[in-house]
Amino acid sequence: MRPETSPAYGALDGAVSVFVELRPRLFGIAYRLLGSAAEAEDVVQEVWLRWQTTDRSVVRSPAAFLSTATTRLAINVAQSSRVQREAYIGPWLPEPADTSSDPAVGAQRAEALDFAILLILEKLTPTERAAYVLREAFDFPYVEIGEMLHLTAVNIRKIVSRARAHLATEQRRKVDSAEHQRLLDAFVAAAQKGDMASLAALLAPNAISLSDGNGMRGVARVPVLGRARVANLSIAYPRFWGDAEVECVQANGRGGVLLHRDGCPSTFMTIAASDEGIHHVMWVFNPMKIAAYLGSRSRYAAVPGTSREPLPERQPTSLPKVLPQDLFRCPSSTNIR
Repeated sequence: MRPETSPAYGALDGAVSVFVELRPRLFGIAYRLLGSAAEAEDVVQEVWLRWQTTDRSVVRSPAAFLSTATTRLAINVAQSSRVQREAYIGPWLPEPADTSSDPAVGAQRAEALDFAILLILEKLTPTERAAYVLREAFDFPYVEIGEMLHLTAVNIRKIVSRARAHLATEQRRKVDSAEHQRLLDAFVAAAQKGDMASLAALLAPNAISLSDGNGMRGVARVPVLGRARVANLSIAYPRFWGDAEVECVQANGRGGVLLHRDGCPSTFMTIAASDEGIHHVMWVFNPMKIAAYLGSRSRYAAVPGTSREPLPERQPTSLPKVLPQDLFRCPSSTNIR
């Protein structure tokens, strides 16, 4: 039975059931608007607390109510996050999310999920991003999006149209998943061997390397531009690959690699590619973002109602959360050598 037609969602047990069913959509909305799994989880947590204390007997559509609450909260977080990211040291990249084991991120369409697309979406205002995501990734009607954002349907159509045009000017025609994986595997193999020629052959002429370390020593603090420079950076420190155990992973609907040192995850890397070759090489060194990726592997199991213990009737119940420090206890490598 669809949540909107369920007669039981006014009671707490029914509210839990409805929220569990809609949670993948809510997290998917928040993650696409924020580019941060941790921030998206906080938004979903707050929406859950509000849902418990809402007079649910007057809510006609839980899906609309919860999606609206998620969108508005995520926009508020995005507005403050933009200020915080201005102080971020070096390139900022989205937090990767494991879409192979976390259906919450990949729920609905795969639109606005790709790592490179999330980077482009950062250039939109939070309201523009919300309108685009709700329409393109979740197929909300323009009228409903307007109600969420306190705008007319005509304005929403214009905003979404401008956002599409903006993305079209910056977005390249990406390769399919199989070719993406082939290029990624070839890049890693060449980098491990220190094969400069093979690396350069895989890269587009205007390739860019972005390293997200927020000031960590040894991590490039500016984008590295050009085929030769990106290839050289990828093999500049022989021990970087020699000391690492490479794990093939899935993130944001595409292949990536997670590098481990001394048994501890230290680096996430993925690429974006077109017919010209690899045009973006993206490295995440920030330990909190690595922890967020690991957390995405177990997030979906940590939802309300999964315990056999009854939820309290009066006191708002927090969603169980997996904290970064619980998943990332071993010291990470902060130097590229």
